[in-house]
Amino acid sequence: MSEIFEALMVISFGISWPTSIYKSLKSKTAKGRSLLFIYFVLIGYVCGIVSKFLAGKITYVVIFYIINFFMVFTDLLLYYRNKKLDQMKESGQL
Repeated sequence: MSEIFEALMVISFGISWPTSIYKSLKSKTAKGRSLLFIYFVLIGYVCGIVSKFLAGKITYVVIFYIINFFMVFTDLLLYYRNKKLDQMKESGQL
């Protein structure tokens, strides 16, 4: 039963990332985004995955951790792309 609630928690967190990715793609700016927050979320998902392996409780929930990790990682890549676009706009290259 605890795995169901854990899965629901991770799925609930994961629902927000496609929206964030879409906004990052559409806005083409890193303004208003927190790089530190993105890194902390990535670290959190890594810790969750590692804890599952260390405890030997590798269940279907790990899949959701991994999916969320890759969505946040995608958002991180978009942050750096958008940061570069911001710099190009400021220097007049765009």
